[in-house]
Amino acid sequence: MAFITDKQTLEDLHIFGRQGSDAVYNIFHRTHTRGGGVVLENMFRYPLSNQASIQQRSDMIRYFREVPTEFPFPPEWFDVVEQYLENTDERTKLSTGPPSQGRMLHHLMGGDTAYKTIYKGVTTSIQLLHALRVFIDQLPPAALESGYQSSRVQIGNLLADEALVSLLDIHYTAKLSFEAVAALDRDIRFRQRDKIKQALEYIYHLDVYIAVARVAGERGFVMPTTLPAEAASVYLEGVYHPQVKNAVGNTLHITPESNIVFLTGANMAGKSTFMKTLGIAIYLAHMGFPVPAAKMEFSVRDGLLTTINLADNLHAGVSHFYAEVLRIKKMADTLKQAKNLFIIVDELFRGTNVKDAYEATIAITGAFAKQRQCMFVVSTHIIEAGEALQAACSNIHFVYLPTRMEQQVPVYTYQLKNGITADRHGMVIINHENIIPIIRSRKKNVRP
Repeated sequence: MAFITDKQTLEDLHIFGRQGSDAVYNIFHRTHTRGGGVVLENMFRYPLSNQASIQQRSDMIRYFREVPTEFPFPPEWFDVVEQYLENTDERTKLSTGPPSQGRMLHHLMGGDTAYKTIYKGVTTSIQLLHALRVFIDQLPPAALESGYQSSRVQIGNLLADEALVSLLDIHYTAKLSFEAVAALDRDIRFRQRDKIKQALEYIYHLDVYIAVARVAGERGFVMPTTLPAEAASVYLEGVYHPQVKNAVGNTLHITPESNIVFLTGANMAGKSTFMKTLGIAIYLAHMGFPVPAAKMEFSVRDGLLTTINLADNLHAGVSHFYAEVLRIKKMADTLKQAKNLFIIVDELFRGTNVKDAYEATIAITGAFAKQRQCMFVVSTHIIEAGEALQAACSNIHFVYLPTRMEQQVPVYTYQLKNGITADRHGMVIINHENIIPIIRSRKKNVRP
């Protein structure tokens, strides 16, 4: 079963973005090859929902973090080999019939452009196979008991194929004759093309594992521990947003007995950032990737859906409130189809009046509370809703982000505490910014 997520979730968590932006993808985009970049993007677009698959990928990355490894291939080789293998036009095969005067003249003059391209493609393909064999043969003993051992065995079996063994016997550094190049070209580009492409795929995945492991080491990210889905538990220690400077770490434990986290806090206390932090950690963990935390254990989920930065759609006549309603409806429909989901909802129904928002927050969160196999994180600044839910539901874990006042100026700790906040500092912030005096002063400056 594919991991369930959607465009809104990717945008909420800022998973993708333009090159150089603060998107999560760009943190890990350190591959040496374009093929590795494609593999990395596919991993980001399609997280995993199978515990064994997640653990296998995680173990591979963990090995290269514990045994730092340099990418052992010159990146320029791959453009040469990819372009060479892409040309499968039979008419481009080199003729090996009796040498014509024209062909001999071309050969004596160093060959035409097409021949040079084929020659380079042949020799670089063989050189790449040689380098791959050297790499797996020289892996340290630790690799034999690591997560990368399965890939090592698969690569070894591929290179042991009789057709590729004959290519590995070629001394690519020696000058090859026209006839030898023609024969090798037919073998590599037409007969063994799929095997060479498979070797490339192994290398592109290796490129990703090495790059991600290096990022984990440089940033101090940790490899999560996977738990069975039926454990229905997530434990995060010191989790923080990877793109926030000097981010504050937080600890959170979700269990079957408290599968709903209800988050309160004043405006600007950090609720949205914490929810994005949590969503990013869950998303990366289901990719088998390292996460920005001191420790993470998680039960594998069927999917992750969020609503944090939900926009209206005035062109379609959809207000912000109705967009919220449609989003919650989509989540409800998905809940009917999936066994277990992780759902994050920031500021339920902020697009309507306080009374409706209060009632809707209680009703929706109460309905979530009956879905014990799923996990929910819901935030609101309507404190009264939390107080009503506290009396009605036993499986809600109430946490808040506090604000303390220093000389009438709010100071935010960004550190989770248990309970429901009583902080209300909206007017304090408005007064601190002198908004009312600024508006009143305009009367004095306006001429009659």
